[in-house]
Order: sequence, then structure tokens, then C-alpha cells
Amino acid sequence: MASDEKLLQIGDAAKQCGVSRQSIQYYIMLGLLEPSVVTPGGRRLFGTKALERIRLIKQLNETGYPLRAIRDLFLQGRTGLEGAKS
Repeated sequence: MASDEKLLQIGDAAKQCGVSRQSIQYYIMLGLLEPSVVTPGGRRLFGTKALERIRLIKQLNETGYPLRAIRDLFLQGRTGLEGAKS
């Protein structure tokens, strides 16, 4: 993550990606997504790479992939975003 990168709180990230806050929370719970930064106060912040991942999850899900299958794709390294730092 670049030091000058704008980080978004979960609500703003959800709005920008066209999903709900609950969806992002569920993605985190399933292991599909990690926040770019967690503040000492526990706020989860999301950078550019995390937003790209949220959009990818949404797109794959809308085309018929269940979330658990998407997680399996990520684990297999088949999305092109693996190894990218948030």
C-alpha cells in the first residue's frame, strides 16, 4: 500500500463498490477479503487493492459463482490478484 493512498472506511468502501457494509463484513468473515489497515481502535480501512478485490468478488458472484467457490479460486491463485498487497 502506498503511503499516500487514500484509505476508506467500510461504509465508504461499500458505497464506492456498489455493495452493502454487510457484504464486506461477510467477505471478511469468509476469508475472501482483508482490510488494508486495522487501526488501533479497530476500524477497518480499505485501500485500492482491497477495493479491486471487492469489485472482483461482486462481479464473480453476479455471474453465478457462489462465494465459497470464489474463495476456492482465490486460494488456488486463479484470479490474478493473489500476492498483491492491499
